[in-house]
Amino acid sequence: MTSKDAPRGRRRGAAAHDAGPTQRQLRVAEEVRHALAALFERRDFRDPDLANAHVTVTEVRASPDLKHMTAFVSGLGKDVPPEQFAALRRAAPFLRGQVAKSVRLKFAPDLHFQPDTALDYAMEIDRLMKRPEIARDLRPTGDDPKGDDPKGDDPRGDDRDDPS
Repeated sequence: MTSKDAPRGRRRGAAAHDAGPTQRQLRVAEEVRHALAALFERRDFRDPDLANAHVTVTEVRASPDLKHMTAFVSGLGKDVPPEQFAALRRAAPFLRGQVAKSVRLKFAPDLHFQPDTALDYAMEIDRLMKRPEIARDLRPTGDDPKGDDPKGDDPRGDDRDDPS
């Protein structure tokens, strides 16, 4: 086998998109989330659409090079209105500068904002799980469909704990 035919090892960074985020990405993203949360808590904005906004930063995801951060935001108990999303995008350069002051990085990351739909998704899954046809399919086999066992016997059919 020639060196041309020899299998090569994976190049550095060749499959970075295949694996999940690195520990560094997770750590830096969490620091950026804390910095953004502190900024939104202070409400130190000139934009009137953001001055009274109640925004929660639920998650921040970092790009592999840490130059882009996607912040997932939601309102307190409701969706962020479109005018507040537009205001967030307008305020991104200001927020980028504020994050750069509090999180020490080689480059100040570009901030991108996305609505957090995880809670909506979880509520939809919960609603689906409560549907009768789904509940029926999830019921363990051997259970009485009406839930009333006249003798009170073990549904498995054996009485291991019964001393009689």
